[in-house]
Amino acid sequence: MPYGRPCPARHRTELALEAGPFMSDFSIHSGQAHHAWDRTIAPVATLAPGDEAVLEFQDASGGQLGRASAAADLTTLDFGTLNPVTGPLHVAGAEPGDALVVDILDVQVGEWGWTACLPGFGLLADDFPDPHLRISAIGDGHAELLPGLRIPVVPMIGTIGVAPPEPGPHSVIPPRRWGGNMDIRHIGPGARLILPVGVAGALLSAGDAHAAMGDGEVCGTGIETRATVRLRVDVRKGAAPRTPVIETDPVSARAGAALATTGIGPDLMEAAKDAVRALIDEITARTGLAPQDAYLLASVAADLKISEVVDAPNWVVTAHVERALLAGG
Repeated sequence: MPYGRPCPARHRTELALEAGPFMSDFSIHSGQAHHAWDRTIAPVATLAPGDEAVLEFQDASGGQLGRASAAADLTTLDFGTLNPVTGPLHVAGAEPGDALVVDILDVQVGEWGWTACLPGFGLLADDFPDPHLRISAIGDGHAELLPGLRIPVVPMIGTIGVAPPEPGPHSVIPPRRWGGNMDIRHIGPGARLILPVGVAGALLSAGDAHAAMGDGEVCGTGIETRATVRLRVDVRKGAAPRTPVIETDPVSARAGAALATTGIGPDLMEAAKDAVRALIDEITARTGLAPQDAYLLASVAADLKISEVVDAPNWVVTAHVERALLAGG
C-alpha cells in the first residue's frame, strides 16, 4: 500500500488507512500477519538500522467481530486466529545478544473498538463466566464505552516482540523474554522499547492495538481496535537486556484525582483479585453500572499497582481509577 507525504495534523483516533497519513521507508499491510511466534516465518520486509516502517494492525479478533457484533458472537470466536501480529520484519545486522531498539513514533487507532468478557479468560473469570461485549465509538480523543461514559484515548500496542530462538510455533497469548503480548499500556506514541534479540534479523512483529487500557487489563481486553503504527528500528551490538525495557512518554501518564481500592494478603494474585472486586463494588455503587460493565471499565481505565511487598506476611495491591469517570466521584 503506498504512503505519500504526511497529511495535515489530525487526532490519532482518526484512522485513515486509505489516505496513508505517514511517510516511511516500508509500508506493511494488515494482511501480512501471523498467529504464532516462530523463527521460521519468512519476513515480509528487511529494514536497516534507522529505517522507519508503517504497519497496519488488525483488531485482536482478527476481523471476527464488527460494529454490529453481540455477546453471542463471542462464543463462536476461533481462538486460533486471535491476536494476529503484523510482520515479521527482518532487521539487518541484528544478531543474538544484541538489543533491538524500537521507537514508537505514532499510533492512529480506528473509529470503533470492542471490549469483552470472554468466558474462562481474565483475572475474575470465575466471577464473570458469561460472555459480555461492548462496542465503543472512537473519536474526538475519547472512546464511548457506554452512552455518556467517555474514556480518554491513549493509544498503545498490546503485542510487540521478536522471534524466540526456541523451535516453534509458540502461542502469541503469553508474553516471554522476547516480548510479545505484554499489554503494557505505556508502549505507545513517544515510547522506546528495547528488546533482546534471539535470532538473526530479530524478526520483529506487532499487533493488538488498544485505544485505551488499564494497567492489568483485568477482564482480558482493552478497547480493541485496528490501528496504523509508525515505528523506527535500531540495533545496539552486544547490549541485549535481560528482559524488555521501556522508556515511556508523558502522554501515557495519568494525573487526575483517583479512587483507589485495596487487596491485602500473602498472595499477590489473590490481592489483585480482591482489589479489583472492591473497585467493581465502588464503581457500581457510585455510577449504577452493572457489575459486568464496571469490570469492563476497570479493564480499560483502571490501573493495578503493587503498593507494598516488604511487610511480610501480607502484601498490598491497589486498583486506581480516575474519579472523573465516576458519577459523584
